[in-house]
Amino acid sequence: MLKRYDAPLRLLAAAMLAATALVGSATVTAAAAKTLATVNGSDITDDDVRIAAADLGPSLPQQLQGQQREAYVVDYLIDLKLAAGQATQQKLGEDPDFAKKMAYYHDKVLMETLLGNIAKTAVTPDAEKKVYDDAAKAQPPETEIHARHILVPTEAEAKAALERVKKGEDFAKVADEVSKDPGSQGGDLGWFTKDKMVPEFAAAAFKMEPGQVSDPVKSEFGWHVIKVEGKREKAFPPFDQVKDQVARYVAQKAQSDDITKLREAAKIDRMTPVPAPAPAAPAPAAPAPKP
Repeated sequence: MLKRYDAPLRLLAAAMLAATALVGSATVTAAAAKTLATVNGSDITDDDVRIAAADLGPSLPQQLQGQQREAYVVDYLIDLKLAAGQATQQKLGEDPDFAKKMAYYHDKVLMETLLGNIAKTAVTPDAEKKVYDDAAKAQPPETEIHARHILVPTEAEAKAALERVKKGEDFAKVADEVSKDPGSQGGDLGWFTKDKMVPEFAAAAFKMEPGQVSDPVKSEFGWHVIKVEGKREKAFPPFDQVKDQVARYVAQKAQSDDITKLREAAKIDRMTPVPAPAPAAPAPAAPAPKP
C-alpha cells in the first residue's frame, strides 16, 4: 500500500494539509462575487464563504451539506464581522501583539498559497501513474487466506468441537454453537494476511490448504480449531481506489522537496540547539482474532 510522504520539516505539517486541499479544486472563477449578507453595510460574499469554509475545515459539522453548510458559514462570518467591529472600536488592533500575529498569518497564508500552487502543478496524470506503478512494483507478493475458526477456553472443548466436525457436522454450525468469538458469524474471519493474526494462529493457518481443518491450536485467547476456506495472492488495489491517496502523496512530496531546496539555498542561523529526535515508538502487536 502507498505510504503517506513524511515531510521532515515540522512547519509544513498544517500548511500542507490546507494547501493540498487545493489540488484539483482550487480554480476560482473570475466572475463577480455574489453578496450573501451584509453586516452594518459590509458585504459577505460567496468568495468569503469559500475562504472561511476552507479555513474552518474539519471543524464544520459534517452533517451539514449544501445550503445548510453555506448558512452555517455565513452565520460564522456575521459573528466574525461583528466581533471584529467591536474589537476595532476598542482599538485592540493597536496592540503590539496584534501586529505580530498579523505578520505571522501574512507569512502563513503566503506559504499556503505557494504550496497550493506547487501541488496544482505537481499533480498530473503522468505523475500519479508513475507513483502508482512504482508502488505496485514495490509491493511484494503476499498470500492471504479466507478462514473460519472455533475459539474455546480449553483444549478438551477444542477437541470435542473438532470431533464433531470430523464426524460430518458443518463447521460454521459448530462455531455458532460453541465458539466464544461473538464477532465472527459461523467462525468466519474473512480474508487476511499472515501479519493480521497472532503468531500461533497464523503459523497453523498458513500451512494449510483450502478445505483442511487444523488440530487444536493454543494462543493467548484460548484454543482454536481452524478451517481454511480459500487461499490467494493479495491483489494491489486498483488505481481508482487509491487515486486520492496518490494525489496527496504527489502533492506533499513536491511541496516538501520545494521547501527543502529553499532551506538548502538559504542562510539560516539558529540561536537554540535542535533537540535530538525522540526514540521511535515500538511497533504495535499484530491484531488478533477477537476472543
